[in-house]
Amino acid sequence: MPIGPIFGEVKLRSFPLLIVAVVIYNLIALVHGFNPDETAALLAINVPLKMFSGQVWHFSVGDLVVVIALGMLFVEVVKATRTTAMEIINHALSMIVFIIALVEFLVFKPFATTPFFLIMVMALFDIVAGFTISIVAAKRDLGVAGGIIGTN
Repeated sequence: MPIGPIFGEVKLRSFPLLIVAVVIYNLIALVHGFNPDETAALLAINVPLKMFSGQVWHFSVGDLVVVIALGMLFVEVVKATRTTAMEIINHALSMIVFIIALVEFLVFKPFATTPFFLIMVMALFDIVAGFTISIVAAKRDLGVAGGIIGTN
């Protein structure tokens, strides 16, 4: 069996996908030289979409970044159900992503926005959910878990 596909799969499984959303936001901030007002203006650019109800829904660039982050979070939660060493590496790297996002949110003006706050909270949720799901899955795999709460 060729070693390339296995190595590629290992790298992808240990790669925290929420970094994609953080990098996208960093690129948006970088485009305007980390100017907070211009970054906020770029995030506020929206596309008006007329709904069947007649209401106009304004879907913004910030909303798009958050939707991308939600998709990445979903994949991360699914990846957390595995109980191999790669997932432990993924959780550790996810912690680093959260710390980077937290520092950016607290220290740099262009990152003090609601979309970035939501991305940061998703990074925290990824850590907590990842460890919790991994522990439950490991207990299940080892056969040491009791019944599901409320079924005994």
